[in-house]
Amino acid sequence: MPLPRTRGTALRHRLAELRGPEVPAKALDARALAALAANPGCKRRAILDGAGVNKAALAGALGSPAVFGQSQFAFTRGNAFEAKVKADGGAELLRLVHEKLDRGAEPPAHARVPELVASGPEGRTARTALALREATETRGEWTLLDHPMLALDVAGSPAFLEPDAVVVHPDGSWTVVEIKSFPMLDGSADPSKVGAAARQAAVYVMALEQIADRLGAEPEAEAEADVPRRQGASDSAPAPRVRHRILLVCPKDFSNLPTASAVDVRKQRAVTSRQLARLTRIEDIADTLPAGTCFSPELPEADLTAAVESVPAAYAPECLSACELAFHCRARSRAAGAVTSLGRSVRAELGGLTTVEDVLSAARGESGDPDDPAVAALRRAARLRAEALGRDARDLGRESDAFGEEAVAACH
Repeated sequence: MPLPRTRGTALRHRLAELRGPEVPAKALDARALAALAANPGCKRRAILDGAGVNKAALAGALGSPAVFGQSQFAFTRGNAFEAKVKADGGAELLRLVHEKLDRGAEPPAHARVPELVASGPEGRTARTALALREATETRGEWTLLDHPMLALDVAGSPAFLEPDAVVVHPDGSWTVVEIKSFPMLDGSADPSKVGAAARQAAVYVMALEQIADRLGAEPEAEAEADVPRRQGASDSAPAPRVRHRILLVCPKDFSNLPTASAVDVRKQRAVTSRQLARLTRIEDIADTLPAGTCFSPELPEADLTAAVESVPAAYAPECLSACELAFHCRARSRAAGAVTSLGRSVRAELGGLTTVEDVLSAARGESGDPDDPAVAALRRAARLRAEALGRDARDLGRESDAFGEEAVAACH
């Protein structure tokens, strides 16, 4: 007799059905998670990422392939630089951690590098948590976790994350290490790239905080269950502390020598946490989809388009640099005349006017509430434009339409 299906098992089964028969799940990494948190109103991305759908393959099947991503040369260069940083048991990496973040500790003459190999992401996550607990309880030593596996609950579904490294300090605190191949020139790097790395690291910090919370509660749980303390554990040991200053390691100037900078990610962590909390739970989105919905790239294009369009999207121009489906969503947004295609700031300024046609109609005085601040501002702008052109505002019909189309084109 089969065992009853739990809610978590039922959700995993449902997500596998959405992904397609025998289609392997694509892991949700920290970069994708940071992009998802930046657009929490997009249910389409939430369900696709939650189900592990390969959005690049999906975009290609829809006829709107993604055109961004890391080149093979950059990927190879990044791997080579990371290997150099972690060579000799991570000696150079630990030296940088000590220099930039923990000068008061003993210099890392040597460090423990535990083996984190296990079966599947769940096994690797459990092995990472065990290694973190052991390293935290063994005070006075440096420990380097190379590519640990962390889990973070995202809208009711676990996301497995793999930072470049996590360092456990002699005092038992934890630091996230991000290794990037873009250069640090005269001690500073491209602010946009540093910001992206900080947002990515903030996701790792959140996942580590969840592990730290569980480990901090373990002594209390053991006491209630009358379980003997683990060998080497201290009764007075505080809960692990996750440092909010991460170490960003980059090549120095135009060389391949590593240098580093401490980056405070408290702001990025707060923003990401708030945005993830706003995400609609994945099972709630799945429950609204028609029966038989599937996002397998093997489906006919018409069926696949219908499946994708059954989930609401929240397109904005910022999606072009963060989501593989951006070109498909942009085409649909433009076809519908949605003002979101002009950007989130424009959308916020226009209030209840959701389409370009509504905006132009309000500007011409054909519709809209005159007391609405957005409508009043549009009509005033139309009058000023008419005065500048030496025309009457009533003659702006076709000109306003052409101007609106030019504005849309200019935004892209």
